Amino acid sequence: MAQLWGGRFTKQTDQLVYNFNASISFDQKFFKQDIEGSIAHATMLGKAGIVTEEESANIVAGLKGIYQDVQDGKLEITSEYEDIHSFVEANLIDRIGDTGKKLHTGRSRNDQVALDMRLYVRDEIKETEELIKDLLQELLVLEKENIHTYMPGFTHLQKAQPVTFAHHIAAYFEMFKRDYSRLVDCRNRLNLCPLGSGALAGTTYPLDRELTASLLNFDGPTLNSMDSVSDRDYVIEYLNALSIIAMHLSRFSEEIIIWNSNEYQFIELDDAYSTGSSIMPQKKNPDIAELVRGKTGRVYGALMSMLTTMKGIPLAYDKDMQEDKELTFDAIDTVKGCVLLFTGMIKTMKLNKDKMEASAMKGFTNATDAADYLVKKGVPFRDAHGIIGRLVLYCINNQKSLLDLSIDEYKAIDPVFEEDVYDAISLETCVNLRNTIGAPGPDAMQKVIDINEAYLKSLN
Repeated sequence: MAQLWGGRFTKQTDQLVYNFNASISFDQKFFKQDIEGSIAHATMLGKAGIVTEEESANIVAGLKGIYQDVQDGKLEITSEYEDIHSFVEANLIDRIGDTGKKLHTGRSRNDQVALDMRLYVRDEIKETEELIKDLLQELLVLEKENIHTYMPGFTHLQKAQPVTFAHHIAAYFEMFKRDYSRLVDCRNRLNLCPLGSGALAGTTYPLDRELTASLLNFDGPTLNSMDSVSDRDYVIEYLNALSIIAMHLSRFSEEIIIWNSNEYQFIELDDAYSTGSSIMPQKKNPDIAELVRGKTGRVYGALMSMLTTMKGIPLAYDKDMQEDKELTFDAIDTVKGCVLLFTGMIKTMKLNKDKMEASAMKGFTNATDAADYLVKKGVPFRDAHGIIGRLVLYCINNQKSLLDLSIDEYKAIDPVFEEDVYDAISLETCVNLRNTIGAPGPDAMQKVIDINEAYLKSLN
């Protein structure tokens, strides 16, 4: 049992207790960040004169050697060590002798693990941002290609008014754009360095915390040592952002699943993102979309677990906080995988534009425009609403759409109707006249596409 403590104890830790307490099985995930933080700490110790420059250089060289050997597969991280910190320090001492024992000067595992977690989360946020950018790029492509691809818009999963596929996709662009901004906000807020906070009350060594922060690309040191080691709100904030991303992916996946169904046939998923049935040879299942939808609950679970873990912990550090890692790591990997696969799925799917347009035609999505037509003829809106309601009922009973009716059938309901009603309620007219910013009309949509394109360029 390789441990960083024990002098005060007179007997070995029970093996079950040791196993229960150990974190090496999962905290090895931030091995890179632990080495990175230790190199910065050792560099600062040398600059501050707490260890000699030669000792600092030897420690840094030893740490770099450990990192490289792990990367090359020459050194294995094993369960004989209690945690990743024990692994690094024990191997450092083996390599450079007693000088390695000076690495931990002015440092506690409390501020060390707080640093590792911040570095790890910061790195993962950046990777998540890149994946969201790739998704936004694919959404923008779909927007550009489908300004005139008509489809029904829905409320209550009932056909409501005609929109375009570009407009529908642009709604998700806005959602994922906000997701990106949440990630940026979270990264900015966590970007303070806790190293130097010690166990909870700082240290008597003359640490240069500003230098350490600078070496690790933080905006500065944290300003309260107790807060530094005892909160994980940045983890909760990241999990919250991941949960909202997962929720948006899940909603979009639900629509993909519906659109891909035999009843809708709006899209066809690529074979690479579908699976078949072991018994039904005709099946082509949207498994990726379904798994993305299903894994959302898993991400929510990590958020709720972390909130629950933190809610009753008094200041400062308590061992409960070791629970900040496993579910967080899993949620990060889950969402990153979902975004990556979802992006590939929408990039390769095929649109059945004729099916979309026919569905909009048959769903009375132009009924509101028919009522507006009567209003423009001088009919009060409430009366117009009732007239169109009777027209829709007539169409349902006769299995027709509004555009299928003859002018005589229109006039039988109300004599105000004229031949110009057909132009007024065509899908093109219904969509193209809606040109206030944010609406599906082509002029409004092009403005939004230009804004979205400029936004993506600004991220680069």
